[in-house]
Amino acid sequence: MENEEEKAEETEQRPLTIDELAELKDQVINIRRVSKVVKGGKNLSFSALVAVGNKRGIVGIGKGKAREVPAAIAKAVENAKKKLVRVYLTDTSIAHFVRGEAGAGAVILRPASKGTGVIAGGAVRVIMELAGIKDILTKSLRSSNPISVANATLDALKKIKDPGRVSKERGKAKGTVWQ
Repeated sequence: MENEEEKAEETEQRPLTIDELAELKDQVINIRRVSKVVKGGKNLSFSALVAVGNKRGIVGIGKGKAREVPAAIAKAVENAKKKLVRVYLTDTSIAHFVRGEAGAGAVILRPASKGTGVIAGGAVRVIMELAGIKDILTKSLRSSNPISVANATLDALKKIKDPGRVSKERGKAKGTVWQ
């Protein structure tokens, strides 16, 4: 029992290894054309929102802005790699119901039984797939802005607790913690 607790603490706090960083996959969530009005006219640039993850519980999002789309995506990927979070997975889903909020965006994540699939749209779907969650029910509330929804999704994923640690704190069996 103590070994499991030590491993849980170790995985939560330990930094990513070079192998884990190398196997990160990235996926573009949104690209916007933005402009700045200056004395000589308009300066056009592109803003990219990208998610990165290893499909085994590590995921992050980042934003980048540049004059060309590939440069904006590259900047966003580098930014996302700096903001990685670990997600506690139970088999192919999450352990418990959770709600995340960021700005005007709010997202509800619900665990689902095996074989359900990822029931999500837009930014939430991309993040769930890169986190390695295969069965989940989600609902995006309030804002439909991809940046707000992505940040709310990451907030919800950060709030997911490890069932082993919670059962130890409450003095209950692992299976009866969220009943």
